[in-house]
Amino acid sequence: MALEETMICAGFGARKGVTRDAVLAALDAALTTHDIARDRLDAVATVPRKRDEPGLTDAAKALGLPLVIADVAALQAAATHCLTRSEQARSATGLPSASEASALAVCGPAGRLLGPRITLDGVTCAIATTGRKS
Repeated sequence: MALEETMICAGFGARKGVTRDAVLAALDAALTTHDIARDRLDAVATVPRKRDEPGLTDAAKALGLPLVIADVAALQAAATHCLTRSEQARSATGLPSASEASALAVCGPAGRLLGPRITLDGVTCAIATTGRKS
């Protein structure tokens, strides 16, 4: 029997103009909450409208990870599994939480959130994994 690979993805939402350092601070807060080291991350993700946000693209480069732009259909499917319901996120993206939905969408149908998103200095970050609960 083959061992199943576990994927860990950090999903992001952000106000326009956030800095790379703000994105990394939100990431570190979320990772600390779940006792996960940065080097365990496989990808960082966001919604299509944030694909060119410099703070997100620069943070992904600093981490040496791809910034995955979540597919619209996958985001819609993931929306029902979000733990956070933000009216601000819904009006901006049509999703209850851009960060939670993008992390889930990139992890795919086996993905699950480790907890609700973290909000820090205009950045939201949620961690999803394909790993099983221990």
